Amino acid sequence: MSESSSSKRSNKELVELETVAIRFAGDSGDGMQLTGDRFTNAVAIAGNDLSTFPDFPAEIRAPVGTLAGVSGFQVNFSSKEVHTPGDSVDVLVAMNPAALKANIHDLKKGGIIIANIDNFTEKNLEKADCKSNPLEEDSLKSAYQVHEVKITEMTRKALEDVEIRSNLSDRCKNFFALGLMYWMYSRPLEPTKEWIKSKFAKNEEFIIANTRALEAGYFFGENTEIFASNYIVREATYPAGIYRNISGNVALAY
Repeated sequence: MSESSSSKRSNKELVELETVAIRFAGDSGDGMQLTGDRFTNAVAIAGNDLSTFPDFPAEIRAPVGTLAGVSGFQVNFSSKEVHTPGDSVDVLVAMNPAALKANIHDLKKGGIIIANIDNFTEKNLEKADCKSNPLEEDSLKSAYQVHEVKITEMTRKALEDVEIRSNLSDRCKNFFALGLMYWMYSRPLEPTKEWIKSKFAKNEEFIIANTRALEAGYFFGENTEIFASNYIVREATYPAGIYRNISGNVALAY
């Protein structure tokens, strides 16, 4: 580790929070459900209480980049007891203009926007019925903490020396976003790395590509100057017992 990178890390403030709600949002092919599921697993391992809300688009898939095709996953985690996924969110990870437009109304004033600027093209803005680029509007910048991140480009760069199929690198951008959120909220990479190895055990290129993208997102957050601080939510205090994550469908079946 170089002296300069060490200095950058030490200059960032670690802020302790009690409760955080994050919403991952993108096109139905962007892997937002998987991203949210892995982040949920990470906060559970860290000992936080949590509640989630996956928001699936229609089963008949809408055109890519449109408002009707937006998929989301919200996780509310805390150092105290949590009862709901949260009515509003502190962080919105928006993979395209449609995701931003469909979810911005639920972001708290002063909240954080992580926008994949690579997808805010003229074509995608048109698909999302945006007359202009919302990221360039003063009203958005004054109301929220807007961070424009080249998620797609940096994912491709992280995988440029990996021998993979041409379309696979773009499919890994959700792991870049996940890695960035792990850094921002002080979550370890190892449990997800182990999950990747297990999930894609029969496909070595998937293991390498997704792991590389995850690490790239984490180290981008750690080294970039656009984030002045990162955060930590301490573990919740539970009565002694055995706990597990459970979905609504499983709970209903029980």
